[in-house]
Amino acid sequence: MSLLSTDLVASIDRALAETPPGRVVWVALSGGLDSSLLLSLAARACRRYPRPLHALHVHHGLQAAADDFEHHCWRLCSRLGVPLFVERVSVDPGKGLGLEGAAREARYGAFAARVAPGETLWLAQHRDDQAETLLLAALRGGGVRGLAAMPAHRDWQGRGLRRPLLGISRAELRRAAEHLGLAWVEDPSNAEIHQDRNYLRHAVMPRLEARWPGAAARLARTAARAGEADALLGELAAEQLVALGGDPARLPAADLAALSRPRQRLLVRHACERLALALPPAARLDSLLTQLVARRDAEVRVDWPGAEARLWRGDLYLLAPQLPLASDWSREWTGASPLSGPWGPLAVSLERGDGETPALLVRPRRGGEWLRLTGRGRRDLKRLLQEWGLPPWRRQRLLVVWAGDAPVAVLEGTEARWLAVAEGWRGRVA
Repeated sequence: MSLLSTDLVASIDRALAETPPGRVVWVALSGGLDSSLLLSLAARACRRYPRPLHALHVHHGLQAAADDFEHHCWRLCSRLGVPLFVERVSVDPGKGLGLEGAAREARYGAFAARVAPGETLWLAQHRDDQAETLLLAALRGGGVRGLAAMPAHRDWQGRGLRRPLLGISRAELRRAAEHLGLAWVEDPSNAEIHQDRNYLRHAVMPRLEARWPGAAARLARTAARAGEADALLGELAAEQLVALGGDPARLPAADLAALSRPRQRLLVRHACERLALALPPAARLDSLLTQLVARRDAEVRVDWPGAEARLWRGDLYLLAPQLPLASDWSREWTGASPLSGPWGPLAVSLERGDGETPALLVRPRRGGEWLRLTGRGRRDLKRLLQEWGLPPWRRQRLLVVWAGDAPVAVLEGTEARWLAVAEGWRGRVA
C-alpha cells in the first residue's frame, strides 16, 4: 500500500461523485492535520473532476493560538488556490452545554450562515474520532442513536454534511500528510486530558489498542451497525406515524397510549425530529407519556428546552415553545402588508370593501370581543373560538384588529392566517 492509499483517494472521489454537479463543495478547515489533509485531497480531486471548492474556517477565539490557526488556513488556501471564508463566533459555555458543546453549537451556526442550502460541507472526522464518539455516548448512557456516533453523510437544514475520512485511521492520515509534505497547526488544547474526549484519546484508547489490537476499527464498525439499526427504527417510526394519522404535530393520545412504551418513545422522538424540535430528555418524555391517559378535559403541558407538548381533547400536540404575548402590546396599522406582529412581520393585508380603510389598531384578545359576520350577524368571539375548536394556547396568541371601537378581524399571532373577517371587510394573505 502506498503512503497515499487507494482507500483514501477512493473515499474522496466517492464523496465528490455523490455531490450534486455544479454545487459548491465546502471543507470545514480548522488548520489541524485532518482538515488540512482533507482540503488538500479535495483540491486534487476537484482538479481531476472539476467542481467549485471553498474552505470555511471558524474562528472561536477561545485561545491565544486562534489567530495562528487562521493564518495557517490563509497560507494553505493560497497555496492550493482555494477561496477561504472565515466566520468569527462567540462561544457561550454558560448555556448548560459545557465548553465543548457550546463551541460545537457556535460552529454549526457558522456553517449555517455561510453554506447555502443545497451545498455540501465536508468534515474531517476519521475512524479514531468515530470510536471515541461511540465510547463517549456509551459512557453517557446513550441509546442506539448515540452509539451510531457520527454518520458518514446526512442532510442538515437543507445542506449535505459528509465525512469522507470516517473509514480512515488517524495513523493513515498522518502518513498521507507527511507524504504530501503538508504543514498543519497543533491545537495545544488537544493535549489536555481534563476534557472527556482527550482523556479517551490519550489515556484509554492506547490501552485498548494494546490489549485488543484494532480496537478503534472494531468500535467504528459497531457504530456503523448501530447506525443501520437507527435507520431501521426511523423507518418503523415513519410507518407508525402514518398509521396514527400522519401528522407529527398532532398525535391521537389513545392510539399512542395503546403502543408499548418503547414504541411511544420512538414515535414521539421521530415526530419531534420531523418538526425540527429539540428531543425531550428521557425523564420529561416519560412524564409526558405517563399522562397520555389523562381525562379528556384535562390540559397537560410538559416542556423542555426548545419544545413543549400539550395534551388537549384526546390529542398530543408537539410544538415550539409558546412565547407569551404581553397583554399591553398594540400596534397601529394602515392595513397594508406586512403587519409588524409581536413575533415578527406577517404578510397579511386588510381593507374595507369601499376602499376607504380607516386607521386600525391591532392588540391581543382580551375577552368580550365580537364580530359582525356576513350571513351570521353579530357573534361573540368566545363562541367562535369554541366552534373552531381552537386549542387554548392558540387562543392566547390571537390578535384582534379594531377600526375605531369595533373589532373587524381576528388573526393568528404567529401565522399569516385570518380566522375571521367582519362583514364589509376583506383580509388577504400576501
